[in-house]
Amino acid sequence: MSNSVTAYLLLGGNLGDRAALLRAAQAQLATAAGEIAAASALYETAAWGREDQPAFLNQALAVRTALPAAELLAQCLATERHAGRERLERWGSRTLDVDILLYGDALVDQPGLTVPHPRLAERRFALVPLAEIAPQLRHPRLGLTVAELLARCSDPLPVRPWPGK
Repeated sequence: MSNSVTAYLLLGGNLGDRAALLRAAQAQLATAAGEIAAASALYETAAWGREDQPAFLNQALAVRTALPAAELLAQCLATERHAGRERLERWGSRTLDVDILLYGDALVDQPGLTVPHPRLAERRFALVPLAEIAPQLRHPRLGLTVAELLARCSDPLPVRPWPGK
């Protein structure tokens, strides 16, 4: 894929058949956004921001894509809609959430899109799966590797490997 970049995405959801929704999202993104270069295991995590809801399953993906960041975001949002995502409340329960964590080493500040994800360093549920597939990847704004960010992360919520299939 010429003129491609590796983008790192975080998939998550806490409604419905969580694992099946993540698998379907990965397949849809592979078709719409580019080649899946790496995928972490699934991790079960307590809800962040609003803790009075079911636990999430999360997974990080590395996607080789020729799409500009804004077009990749459009594909992520389309994937969420396909999974039945409804945006009813901030940090509320959802069938699927697809966040762009990193887009190569780009710094993107556009309406509706900030990359690197502005809260990546604060969220263990994003850092653990990302560290599995790209521990030495350097955060272009903070200058630290994903492994270093994880070691410094103060988020106390547990992130556990999910044993389900």
